[in-house]
Amino acid sequence: MALPQPPGTQLLPGLHANCRGSRREFLWQLGAGFGGLALTDLLGRDGFFGRSANAADSNSRLVHPLAERSPQFVPRAKHVIFLFMYGGPTSMDSWDYKPELQQRHGQTVDIEIRRRSIQQQKLLGSQRQFSQHGQSGLWGSDAFPWINRCLDEICVVKSLYADTFAHGSAMIQMNSGRIIQGHPTVGSWVGYGLGSANDNLPGYMVMLDPRGGPISGAANWSAGFMPAAYQGTHLRNKGEPILDLTPNAKISRHAQRDLFDTLDQLNRRHMTQRPGYSELAARIASYELAYQLQSTAPEALDLSQETERTFDLYGIQGEHQTAHKKSLGPRPFGTQCLIARRLVERGVRFVQIYSGGGHGEETWDAHGDVENNLKIHAPEIDRPIYGLINDLKQRGLLDDTLIVWGGEFGRQPVAQNNGGRDHNAKGFLYWMAGGGVKGGHAHGETDPLGHQAEVDRHHVRDLHATILHLLGLDHEKLTYFYGGLDHKLTGVQQADVIHDIIA
Repeated sequence: MALPQPPGTQLLPGLHANCRGSRREFLWQLGAGFGGLALTDLLGRDGFFGRSANAADSNSRLVHPLAERSPQFVPRAKHVIFLFMYGGPTSMDSWDYKPELQQRHGQTVDIEIRRRSIQQQKLLGSQRQFSQHGQSGLWGSDAFPWINRCLDEICVVKSLYADTFAHGSAMIQMNSGRIIQGHPTVGSWVGYGLGSANDNLPGYMVMLDPRGGPISGAANWSAGFMPAAYQGTHLRNKGEPILDLTPNAKISRHAQRDLFDTLDQLNRRHMTQRPGYSELAARIASYELAYQLQSTAPEALDLSQETERTFDLYGIQGEHQTAHKKSLGPRPFGTQCLIARRLVERGVRFVQIYSGGGHGEETWDAHGDVENNLKIHAPEIDRPIYGLINDLKQRGLLDDTLIVWGGEFGRQPVAQNNGGRDHNAKGFLYWMAGGGVKGGHAHGETDPLGHQAEVDRHHVRDLHATILHLLGLDHEKLTYFYGGLDHKLTGVQQADVIHDIIA
């Protein structure tokens, strides 16, 4: 008679009820356990068990998460300043001149507006005037007269594409390589791979638009499943730049130092009794960084040390007439660009600045009127970016500082709401300057209307692979073991460095 089964136990087909066991147990015991031994050997050859050991052996990385580390090969750049245009800037009104789109303005075409949504729409030619600039002859529209003066320093990649038309998921993909939250962002990978060149400042810092943050929030500078030391530190526009940084006025600096030293001794004594408990060690390091930030952060953010000539270069001082009442003018973004220069000058690896905040016209999301949108936002960034490129160049910092410009996707070549442009993830541009890229160079093409990437197409993971490569990091070898997998910024799909843009 069959014995009653314990709850949740499944009998293997063909076995008597007395021979209880899971399928895993059955497979492990099959052939006197030799199958299990073979599996163990194969996993061992692949380094599976070694990874767990390595996690314990890599305490030094967790104890000193931002300690400076050597790149995997000779780098072209040491720092990144990522200028993110939240909302999706328009390519065919900036640096992707499309003569055929201009000639066919107003014609009706069948076009994919959103995924698998083919519609009849009217082509919308750009109202901007295009001309060639510098010795390179790169095309630029009159929306960005200051940046156009720097085109011989800029490499334009015109043939990017992404996987989603939605702002939130597209921003997360552009920042982390995935369309879902929970993965480390580019700045986190850079900090994990290289650490910081300044022990007293975070390795990854983020500045948002005064009008608000991006729709998908802090996931855009999150460290995901990496230690929190690798997440972006948000510098606020008002009040204290970093929350809870100002010490209590009732305690002196000397007394505070004595308190931290005592706490450090107690924590280390506790840690010696718990070898391998890296979380406590990482917490000790974070306390020390917080203490140092009380003096280093105010100094790094103190613009009173800068000259009037520098302020003028970034468009920070003086009155600036804007073509739209909603435009903030160059002062806010210029101030952030100047702070970014001061941060990389002090060893911060990755600085990200967002232009556009909130919703609608306050971002680069030009659904209603693309001309109106450009009048708001182009003057806010044009002079500051010109100032940033030239200031870095004058100080000898442009060669090892990579500037990256772009948004979560581009815009459609057809009209929406009688003068706007809808989202377009099928073809859009990014540009880079400094950090080992070819200045005055254009790579790739969209189709003649600017709808989708057609020549030398590159997924955004190729852009990520290229950024890491310029920093001396191999996107295939820079991995983080989590959840039984070796994770990469570029994921499991094929990613290629865009070698044509590298000087």
